[in-house]
Amino acid sequence: MSWLGDAAVTLPTEPTQQAFGYPSLFLLVLIGALVPVVPTGALVSSAAVVAMHQTLPFAMLMVFATASLAAFCGDMALYWLGRRGVGSKNGSRWLEAIRSRAPEDRLEQAQDKLAEHDVAVLVLSRLVPAGRIPVMLACLLAEWPLRRFARGNLPACLAWAVTYQLIGVLSGALFDRPWEGVAAAIALTVLVSAAPGVWRRIRGPEKA
Repeated sequence: MSWLGDAAVTLPTEPTQQAFGYPSLFLLVLIGALVPVVPTGALVSSAAVVAMHQTLPFAMLMVFATASLAAFCGDMALYWLGRRGVGSKNGSRWLEAIRSRAPEDRLEQAQDKLAEHDVAVLVLSRLVPAGRIPVMLACLLAEWPLRRFARGNLPACLAWAVTYQLIGVLSGALFDRPWEGVAAAIALTVLVSAAPGVWRRIRGPEKA
């Protein structure tokens, strides 16, 4: 049918897709860093799958650069807002939001690891599901200056972007159609994110 051919012709070109895709990825990852309910890992993995099927050069590199920069900017903004709350007598809603997402047991573990391993803990916190916020709060309570936090957060964001991009590449390599790879990437990232919580429930509360 002729309308199918017309529809195929009117599909956005790859440069157009990238012109809208990269700013959207940056904005969503940035928001996800500030409001930790957006599945940013799934976004990066899905973007990597789409980039695999594009012919334009440096598509994968652009996904990596966009995701890591957005994550870094979001983390730094959230940390800056949290520091304002720590220095204020009445705190702030951002500091309270960070506290609400850091259970006491996870915070204590983060503080112990931070005292023992210093900046290296930040890299691991970005790779462990639900590990970023407790470590960030531990840094805030330890009164780390913004510059010191940035030194650890930069490699953390780079490692995070690489990890979830590799998940997308792995998922995309298993399927010929982009939408199938995107679906697999989302499922895999959700599984990775949910696994630690499921394991803690199965293991039960730790004995004192």
